[in-house]
Amino acid sequence: MDEGVDPTKMCQSLVDKVAQSKQLMAVAHPELLGLFEDWLGELEDEVIRMAGGKAPDPEKLAEATGLSGAGAKFIMAKLVREGRLCPPSSPQKDGGPR
Repeated sequence: MDEGVDPTKMCQSLVDKVAQSKQLMAVAHPELLGLFEDWLGELEDEVIRMAGGKAPDPEKLAEATGLSGAGAKFIMAKLVREGRLCPPSSPQKDGGPR
């Protein structure tokens, strides 16, 4: 039944999103929360496109997206944690340098 989906990772992602939503709902109006989540999703997709799968330099990312340095580092760390972006110092999977 291996369909390329890791149920543990999928459940953890869901739990993370629920926790994030609850935190944001405590401080934001529900309509703003939806807009923020849409913006964050678009920003994440843009970062992934720009990076080509590898974590970019945070300063260059901040300059290209208009984020602060801390904001760029946050987005990169989030994407790496979710497995959507390779860590900056990770070795290549194709037998590259280790």
